[in-house]
Amino acid sequence: MTANPLLRAGRNEEHRRESDSTATATLEVVIPVYNEEDDLEQCVRRLHEHLDANVPFRAQITIADNASTDGTLAVAHFLAGDIDGVRVHHLNDRGRGRALKAVWSASEADVVAYMDVDLSTDLNALMPLIAPLVSGHSDLAIGSRLNRSSRVVRGAKREMISRSYNLILRTSLRARFSDAQCGFKAIRTDVARELLPLVQDTGWFFDTELLVIAERVGLRIHEVPVDWVDDPDSSVDIVDTAIKDLQGCWRVGRALASGALPIAELRTSLGREPLVPGVPRGMVGQLVRFAIIGVSSTAAYTLLYLVLHPLIGAQAANLCGLLITAVFNTAANRAFTFGIRGSKSAGKHQIQGLIVFAFALLMTSGALALLHAWAPGASRHLELAVLVVANLVATVCRFVALRWVFRTREGAVQ
Repeated sequence: MTANPLLRAGRNEEHRRESDSTATATLEVVIPVYNEEDDLEQCVRRLHEHLDANVPFRAQITIADNASTDGTLAVAHFLAGDIDGVRVHHLNDRGRGRALKAVWSASEADVVAYMDVDLSTDLNALMPLIAPLVSGHSDLAIGSRLNRSSRVVRGAKREMISRSYNLILRTSLRARFSDAQCGFKAIRTDVARELLPLVQDTGWFFDTELLVIAERVGLRIHEVPVDWVDDPDSSVDIVDTAIKDLQGCWRVGRALASGALPIAELRTSLGREPLVPGVPRGMVGQLVRFAIIGVSSTAAYTLLYLVLHPLIGAQAANLCGLLITAVFNTAANRAFTFGIRGSKSAGKHQIQGLIVFAFALLMTSGALALLHAWAPGASRHLELAVLVVANLVATVCRFVALRWVFRTREGAVQ
């Protein structure tokens, strides 16, 4: 006898619910809160309804209470008892970064995310945010208020601060992501476990530090344009946050410059080495940085040559100018063009750089000797013009040679 279709459907639904109750969540959304007793319940219920209606896999909400002094924790426990899939994680110390690090590190979900309790970001951006992470295509995802297709409602002051901050990140840390501080981000949990131990900030700079490290490692950061409405009742101290963010930029920049962050090792552990071994990535960026350093070196060489020429003659001035600028040029290219930090192999690289310098000296001295043979009375400015042209040719050869010199350690910075 064939079973009743309605009875069979009911049993299937019951089985699905039993499976859901024991299955590990694919997504865990964290809401970090501090003294948010008035807004927390509305936020959690609205988010839970959205997850049920729009997310086609098991999701969990975690309220991360950052040592609230009002009734926030009591509201959180009430919601956890009233709504399936809601839990509470309490911390005795404040700090959004501290809360995210604690919950994300312990999560068993495949993807972890967070959003601000005010839900300023339209929840319709949630699936576009997490889909590339669930599929495995991307490693992190961020909501961006600065994308051209984003729709944002906020005051001119906050808009200016946000854009200025991201400009600082682009110039000081060479960040390429567009919006560091939008409270709408997600990351694959396996990637988070690799990166989180290196993130030191426990406050608002946590996001930026995580993104900078991820970008330097070579991880894929997916950006989602969002609709965002500013919360006029936000309790964030803009001035204090800005100062701490600038301090964080200085600390992270110094750690990158000194080699304190194990970028190359992370690339290896996360499988982000160059696709072809021995071939450095990002040649366009390398060329731009090499050109900037080259222009600065040429200007310094020109000044040295003009100062030393009357004292020691053309050939000796050329030798001294090239030697002095070559040492600084190699050090600058080592750190900024090819991204090698720290003192390891620095002496070896300088020796190899001096070999490349010897080749440049041969070219420029040869050009100078030919000029004197052809025009014995050549002026100092004609000599300089010939040397500059010869240096340009030598510079092209130098770039190729330095790519070979730094080929084994190119993984530190792009």
